[in-house]
Amino acid sequence: MPTLLADTDVGSYLPILLLITMAIVFAIANLAASNLIGPRRTGHVKGMTYESGMNPVGTARKRFNVRFYLIAMVFLVFDIEIIFLYPWAVTFPNIDHAVADGAVWLGRILFFLLTTVVAYVYGYRKGVFRFD
Repeated sequence: MPTLLADTDVGSYLPILLLITMAIVFAIANLAASNLIGPRRTGHVKGMTYESGMNPVGTARKRFNVRFYLIAMVFLVFDIEIIFLYPWAVTFPNIDHAVADGAVWLGRILFFLLTTVVAYVYGYRKGVFRFD
């Protein structure tokens, strides 16, 4: 009985090779079509840098206020809090609510929330939330 090409070791890789070939051909065809059909705009204005609708003035090496970084850190703290708080809240109803076990779980989450409050108080004392 003759063996089919798909039954051999090399034949099992043909669908992958076909998919890669199609992806490469599609990418090259899109680049060629946009080069041939697309608009050709050149000039001084087209070559300028564009930053949020404003013409760039001065150097790009501008110093930022420290509050910018503190706001970013406080945002990350609250982001991470939600990431860890959500799974805890989902699994909490399934915990065996024995007195000791429930108290341990509650203590863990209260400690976690306390660290978040400490980060919030730190940011507040540093003046992160004041927009003078």
